[in-house]
Amino acid sequence: MQTFLNFLAGGLLQLEWWKVVLITLVLTHITIVSVTVFLHRSQAHRGLDLHPAVMHFFRFWLWLTTGMVTKEWVAIHRKHHARCEREGDPHSPVVFGLGMVFFRGAELYRLEATNEETLKRFGHGTPDDWMERNVYTRRSLLGILIMLAINVSLFGLAGLAVWAVQMGWIPFWAAGVVNGLGHAIGYRNFASPDTSTNVFPLGIIIGGEELHNNHHAYGTSAKFSSKWYEFDLGWCYISVLRFFGLAHVKKVAPKLRLEPESKTLGLDTISLETLQGVITHRYEILARYADVIRNAALEELSRLKPAHNEADPNCKWSLLKRCGDWIGRGDEVLEPQQRAELETVLQEDTPLSTVVRMQHELARIWESSSSSSEQLLADLQAWCQRAQQSGIEGLEQFALRLRRYAA
Repeated sequence: MQTFLNFLAGGLLQLEWWKVVLITLVLTHITIVSVTVFLHRSQAHRGLDLHPAVMHFFRFWLWLTTGMVTKEWVAIHRKHHARCEREGDPHSPVVFGLGMVFFRGAELYRLEATNEETLKRFGHGTPDDWMERNVYTRRSLLGILIMLAINVSLFGLAGLAVWAVQMGWIPFWAAGVVNGLGHAIGYRNFASPDTSTNVFPLGIIIGGEELHNNHHAYGTSAKFSSKWYEFDLGWCYISVLRFFGLAHVKKVAPKLRLEPESKTLGLDTISLETLQGVITHRYEILARYADVIRNAALEELSRLKPAHNEADPNCKWSLLKRCGDWIGRGDEVLEPQQRAELETVLQEDTPLSTVVRMQHELARIWESSSSSSEQLLADLQAWCQRAQQSGIEGLEQFALRLRRYAA
């Protein structure tokens, strides 16, 4: 009887509580690495190829610790990128609300996993061998039950808590924090056409998934960090695997290269290399353009302030103050009321309206899929000329810098 009670108290290992906590954190971290390296960067976006042995370890581990099916996860994530922030996005805070995605993101995942059209259209290229069909997919519940039995055997009743943490780790950090807070709070290096943010510059707890805006800007990149102060732990693991010949990196985000200012000074034409550089780094360019818009908005506020009526919430100054953070954002992430107020603010022919209009014109250059390279070059040249003749200092300086971009 005493032996049985001892087993319940500490299992086969009879470890102190802090050791059980440490092991739990190690186990959940392996799961995080499996998700970010295998499911996300390798399978969903093809940013790297993994050695078959490494890939199968990740598949086996995820079967034990999450019960997630590779094809389902990949299909749902690809659909998120394809429909981001629009109707059809499986887990967008813009569509469902932040509270729904943060607290019930796992439910949204399970619901979308039942959509056969999603799996058929977005789940291609995932493992389809005998183990995947007959074990990992068909008996996904078996894996987590085996994990439960292992935990209880090793840690006793504490194994129930270890198992509960394992089961809740990915739903909380991936479905809640990344899919929820990663589209709500944080900072943005790139003005990608969505609300994605970098939750934190040090990607340690979620293996680099914290750098969510960087990922949305360059979805196929195997490396998520972009700035010198950002740290992507997932990339560290990939680098180790690559060193031992267990991973082959296929794509990383392009590094920004600017021609020396002296080389472009006085030039009236833009080269094809400049056009390629502008298109490649368009989200970085739009992020910089946001500063031009912000300065123009501040100047407009100063101009309107002497005449504004504090009692009137619909006067131009009040409207601009209220919608200042929306200016320059895509219409797809704005509410109808926000778009209406923004249109009211931009009705007059002011430096602010000029800056915003030219932002849309610049974006149309790289959004054009039918124009020839010669036409795009001419459009970019014309845009830079108008910007440099606008009389708006910020816009003039921006155009001069734009000429320095290189592929």
